[in-house]
Amino acid sequence: MNSGKIIMWAFVAFIAIALMNGCSSYNSMVKKNEGVTSQWQQVENVYQRRMDLIPNLVSTVQGYADFEKSTLEAVINARANATKITIDASKLDAEQLQKFEQAQGSLTSALSKLMVVSEQYPDLKANQGFGDLRVELSNSENKIANERKKFNDVVQEYNTFIQLFPRNIWSGIFHFEKREYFKMQEGADKAPDVKFDFNKK
Repeated sequence: MNSGKIIMWAFVAFIAIALMNGCSSYNSMVKKNEGVTSQWQQVENVYQRRMDLIPNLVSTVQGYADFEKSTLEAVINARANATKITIDASKLDAEQLQKFEQAQGSLTSALSKLMVVSEQYPDLKANQGFGDLRVELSNSENKIANERKKFNDVVQEYNTFIQLFPRNIWSGIFHFEKREYFKMQEGADKAPDVKFDFNKK
């Protein structure tokens, strides 16, 4: 076999290996990218679960005529603002995530203040319905923290995967771009302290 054929077969083998690597990398990047999108939907689900609890919370608190009106209105308005933020999970960018985080953060702060104020109302604290809602909200906060952490974990895995050689070549060719992390504020990796003291009556 002359040198020309050796070079030709070596070239063919190189192309074949490159194509197999490209196909494998592409399929893996698709799966990991879809994993990020799927996990974001889980984040939205747990936030939605918290928002679904708020109408019942508001209804319960409104039964106490002397309850601090501005605090209750802050929760209602914060929830309304949070529901206006919609995000396309396949096109998450830093600006969208920041708006989402700000809206949800405002709702968290409003709920936290409501719970602090509720400490001044022994009858409200003793209300079984209110107590059940406090438990559910506390559980929701824990789930939110967990799902946000999982989201950042899958984003890190995806971003690392597409940047390593030679996959960085294929990610450029197939237009797989880095995904944005959930930019957590200090302490946001833990469930917010909403003052749910279940031992007090």
